[in-house]
Amino acid sequence: MDAAMVVRELWARIQARDWSGVGELIADDAIVDWPVSAERIVGRDNYVAVNSGYPEGWQIRVLRVIGMGDEAVSEVEVPHQDLGVFRAVSLWTVADGKIVRGTEYWTTPGSDTPATDRAAFVEPMPLCLPTPAALCWPTPL
Repeated sequence: MDAAMVVRELWARIQARDWSGVGELIADDAIVDWPVSAERIVGRDNYVAVNSGYPEGWQIRVLRVIGMGDEAVSEVEVPHQDLGVFRAVSLWTVADGKIVRGTEYWTTPGSDTPATDRAAFVEPMPLCLPTPAALCWPTPL
């Protein structure tokens, strides 16, 4: 399985809450960094625990996965019924069909105040998903 396939399968298993299946895709000694919160997850068991322990009410929407060789990048959206919408861009390294390294940038769309010095050059980004329910944020779901 190439890196992009492993990452697609990772998100599918997380969405399914198949935690033992998630563990099968993570190397025992994997390291996953979250630079935005300055946290590092070391090891398969900790990665599964962090994800399985997150408060329910969420779903995973894979927006894209791009891969080449042993590297893949994913962009996902995670709407949560109580906490709002989150988005993550994740950079993954895969070896022997398992994730060995990751760096994930998690944020909430629209959470940063736009810089006033760019106002003449930018416009507000639409913050709605093209769904029948027109899911928008930062308004709670």
